[in-house]
Amino acid sequence: MAKDEIVWGVLGAANINDKVVVPMHKAPKCRVKGIASRDPQKAKSAAAKYGLAVAYGSYEALLADPEIDAVYIPLPNHVHVEWTIKAVEAGKHVLCEKPIGLDAAQAERLIAVRDKSGKYIQEAFMVRTHPQWLKVRALIEEGVIGELRAISGGFTYSNTDPNDIRNQAAIGGGGLLDIGCYPITTSRFVTRREPRRVVAMLERDPNFKTDRVGSVLMDFDGVQANFFYSTQLHGYQRMQFHGTQGRIEVEIPFNAPNDRPTRLLVSEVASDGTANERWIDIPVCDQYGVAATVFAEAILSGGQQAIPLEDARANMRVIDAVFRSAQTGAWESIA
Repeated sequence: MAKDEIVWGVLGAANINDKVVVPMHKAPKCRVKGIASRDPQKAKSAAAKYGLAVAYGSYEALLADPEIDAVYIPLPNHVHVEWTIKAVEAGKHVLCEKPIGLDAAQAERLIAVRDKSGKYIQEAFMVRTHPQWLKVRALIEEGVIGELRAISGGFTYSNTDPNDIRNQAAIGGGGLLDIGCYPITTSRFVTRREPRRVVAMLERDPNFKTDRVGSVLMDFDGVQANFFYSTQLHGYQRMQFHGTQGRIEVEIPFNAPNDRPTRLLVSEVASDGTANERWIDIPVCDQYGVAATVFAEAILSGGQQAIPLEDARANMRVIDAVFRSAQTGAWESIA
């Protein structure tokens, strides 16, 4: 009988699991069997919290479970590649939190592992399968705002906790890898293009040595995309797409709520030349559940993933160029 669900295991008791595990467990085609931690008591507490059947006292124990089909990895950035490879070697498919690695070379390494193993590996950019982003791209491709010429956006929060992994440079902390990557991936997604060059200015925290404020301009050959991000500013997020005949604004582009509709503001030029604004409501959904289902369906059908590793590599190439530009002070081509 054909398999009709993917059984998941969660590798690590990270805080982000509060957002991810329950929606993943409830998602169609998915069942989360258990969670692993290096601390057995932590695993037991997390399993009880999320209503899971099994608490694994080590990562290795979870990977050794033959019932587990796929692993979700929410570990710190610097061990994403290591544990993705270990999971694949154990015969599991992998949905790994972004960033998939620390640079494009690490993403390239995972492509080789995928090609050798035949297992699915995907970067967990949940926004890429959220219906609001599918709608934004469809509206632009339908010509609702005329010809797209510019993209602008911002994503910020405030966190100065030295113990937070996002503020630890040695393990892949910093704003670009944490949140600056979102305007990059959504700009690429909507345009279906790759930027040919970038220029950037970053400011680093004097104590953490992580990038805490950044401004980036991407040249998509006919579309200019600019955004800012910060880990030490008042919380904000917005993305706007500017065309010759209108504009689309994504109200909550990245941390989309799961308890109310998301909204797109469409500003258009009416036939009489007057401006017309309307809101489009996107029905309530949980982007983590949606992403898990889409990934599970690809595995079950043997079909193409929504976000192949080649896309993750392309995003990391842009991030690499942003870091280079911040050092050189010049435009940097995408390698």
